[in-house]
Amino acid sequence: MSDATLGSLFRARSVALVGATDRSIWSTAAFANFERIGFTGRVHPVSRKGGIVHGLPAAPACAAIGEPVDAALLMVPEGAIAEALADMNAAGIRNAVVLTSGFAEIGAEGAAKQDALVAAARAEGVTLLGPNCLGFINYADRVPIWTTQPPMPVIQGGAIGIVSQSGATAGFIAAFAQRQGIGLSYQVSTGNEADVNVARVVDFLVDDPTTRVIGLFLETVHDATLLAAAARRALAADKPIVAIKIGASETAARAAEAHTGSLVGDDRVFDAVCRQLGIIRVASIEDLVFTAALLARLGHVQDRRLGLVSISGGVCEMAADQAELAGVAVPQLAPGTQAALRQVLPAFGTPNNPLDVTGGAMLDASIFARSLPAFGADPAIGLVACFMDVPDTPEEIAGYRGGIVRQIGEGFRASGCPSVMLSVLSRPVTEAGRALLEETGITYLGSGVQHGLGAIGRAFAWAEQQEKCVPRPPAAPDQVAERPASEHATLRFLGARGVPVVPLSLARSAAEAVTAALALGGPVVLKVASPDIAHKSDIGGVLLNLKGEEAVAAGCDRIMASVRAAKPEAAIDGVLVGPMRSGSAVELFVGVLRDPLWGPAIAVGLGGIWVEALRDTAIRLLPVTPDQVLEMFAELRGAKLLDGYRGTPGIDRRAAADAVARIGDAALALGPALTSLEVNPLRATATGVEALDALAIWNEDA
Repeated sequence: MSDATLGSLFRARSVALVGATDRSIWSTAAFANFERIGFTGRVHPVSRKGGIVHGLPAAPACAAIGEPVDAALLMVPEGAIAEALADMNAAGIRNAVVLTSGFAEIGAEGAAKQDALVAAARAEGVTLLGPNCLGFINYADRVPIWTTQPPMPVIQGGAIGIVSQSGATAGFIAAFAQRQGIGLSYQVSTGNEADVNVARVVDFLVDDPTTRVIGLFLETVHDATLLAAAARRALAADKPIVAIKIGASETAARAAEAHTGSLVGDDRVFDAVCRQLGIIRVASIEDLVFTAALLARLGHVQDRRLGLVSISGGVCEMAADQAELAGVAVPQLAPGTQAALRQVLPAFGTPNNPLDVTGGAMLDASIFARSLPAFGADPAIGLVACFMDVPDTPEEIAGYRGGIVRQIGEGFRASGCPSVMLSVLSRPVTEAGRALLEETGITYLGSGVQHGLGAIGRAFAWAEQQEKCVPRPPAAPDQVAERPASEHATLRFLGARGVPVVPLSLARSAAEAVTAALALGGPVVLKVASPDIAHKSDIGGVLLNLKGEEAVAAGCDRIMASVRAAKPEAAIDGVLVGPMRSGSAVELFVGVLRDPLWGPAIAVGLGGIWVEALRDTAIRLLPVTPDQVLEMFAELRGAKLLDGYRGTPGIDRRAAADAVARIGDAALALGPALTSLEVNPLRATATGVEALDALAIWNEDA
C-alpha cells in the first residue's frame, strides 16, 4: 500500500503560511491560490510581527495559532528554516512544504544544511516536501499549497496526476494541459527531494481513486527500488505512467575494459526499466500531456486496430504514414463495410481505411453521422480516429463548423466503437470549444496528426504490456564466493551454472597443446590464457583453424612470443586449446553491467566483430526469464538474422534465450563486486548455443 503520511499532507484541511507577508510574490500567490482553487479549510498566516497579513490576523508563531494545523508552507530565508521547523514541532504540525532554496542544489555546504534539515524533521516525524520546491495542488480535493498562480480557470474532474522534480516544469505541464482543455488531479513539485521523492508520490497516486494516469518529469531517480515497486503496482492496477526523463550519460568509465559500459549507458538502462515496468517514456511535454489525456479518457483499449477518417485525402495519407511510424495497424475494410459505405459516400468517394469522406461533407455534414457507424462496425477496427478541429468561438460553434462536430459526435455514438477526434494541427481548446465537446460527448485531442497518432501508438503499446502484466522476475540466485579472473575460469563457472560452453584445455607448453589438440580430433583454436589480458586478438593472442601437430606447436610458440612482446608485464598461465567451430552460425553478445541506480542490467545483441560496429542491443534489468530474453531478441534491428537470412539457417531462439537467462543468473550469483561479465561470442545455431569466450571484470575495492 502507498505512504499513508502523504495523505495527511496532500489532503490537509488547515494550513499555516510561515513567513507570510504582503510584500512577497510567493506569499501573495500562495494565499490567493486557496481562493482560486476553492479551498474550504482554514488558512493561518504566520509572521513574527503579527498584525494583518493577506487580510487576516497573523499569528507570531505556529505555536500561537491555537488550533490543530495539518501542514505548513515554509517561506522563510534559509537561515531561519531551523527556527521555523522547531516552531512547527512545538505546534504539533507534522507536514511541511519548503519553498526555501539554498540547500543541496548549491553544493556541498548546502547539502550539509539539507541533511541537518532532514534529520531534524525525521526526529519529530515531520513529512517534508522540498526544499526548493513550489509545492503541490490537489485539484480533486481543492488543496493548494502552491506558490505561483496556476492556469485558470481550473478544469474540474481531471484525472492526470503530474509529479515533477522541477517546479517550473510542473507549471508548464499544467499550463499546457489547461490550454488543451485537459484537467489534472494533482500537480506536485518535489524539488530537492530531501524526504518526499517522486517514487513516494507515485506510490501514493497509484492508490488515489481520482487519478487514472500518472505523468512524471524526472531529472534523476532517488529511490529506484520504490519507483519500480510502485510502477509494478500501477501496471497491475491498469493505471498508466507516462514519463519524461532528461539526461543521457554513458557508463563506459565504470567498465573501461568492457564493451558493455558503452553499449548500455545510464539512459538506455532507464529505457529498459520503462519497458519492463510498463512506463511509457516520451520526449516532450506535448507527448506527455496528449498520451496521458488519451489514456485517461479512453482507458485500456482492448482492440488495437485503428480506423482513420478525415475530410481530406492528404490528411488521410499523413495519418496513415504516422500510424505506421507509431507501430499501429490500419487494417483493410471488410467487403460488407465497403458496400455499406458506398451507399453513404458521394459517387467520387472511395470506401477505404483511411476513409476520406470527401469535401462533400462540407455541404452535407450528415455524411459523417451516416458513414461513421458503418465504418466503426467493421470487424477489423477497434478504435476510430477522426480528424477535425474543434471551433474556437461561439459564432463558429453555432455555424457549419459546429454542425460538423455535432454530426461526428452523432456518428461516434451510433457506431458503438471507441472513438477519438484529433485536430489536424496542434491547437488550444477554448472554453467554448470545451462546452461543445461536453455537449457532444466527444473524446478530443487538439494534438495534430503527429502527436495524436503517437499518443495512440503509445496507448496501444501500453495496453499490450498491461495485458501481459509481467509478474515479478524470479528471485536472484544465491551468491557464491568464487571470483573467476581468467577466461578459462569464467567459462568453467558459467558451465557449472548451466550455460553451454565450448570445451577448453589449458596447455602450459607446446607439447601439452599438441596433446590437447589430438584429443579433440580436428582443427583447433589457440588463445592465450592470462588474467591480465582482456582483448587477446588485438595483440596476436588468438590463432584459428590450426590443423596438425606442427601447426599447433608452432602456433603455441607464436602466441607466446607475440604476447610477451606486447604485454611483457602480463602474467601468462599458458594457452587455451579448443575446437574450431565452423559452419553457419550467428554470434551473439551478452553483457552484464551494474547500474548505480537500478542494479545489474543485461544487454544482448549481435556479437563478434559486430558488437561495436552496430551497437544494436536490447537491455533488461536482472534477473530475466527466457521469455523476456525472447522479447529482447525481437527488439534488435538485426533480429531477422536470427531467423535465417539469404539462405542461412536461423537459430534456436529458445535455446539461446535460456542460455542468456542463465548467464544473467550467473552474474547475479557473483555478487556486487562484479563490475561486468561478458560472453562474446555466444555462438548460436539451429541446434543450440555455446559460449566461446567470456570475460569477468571486478571492482577491486569491493
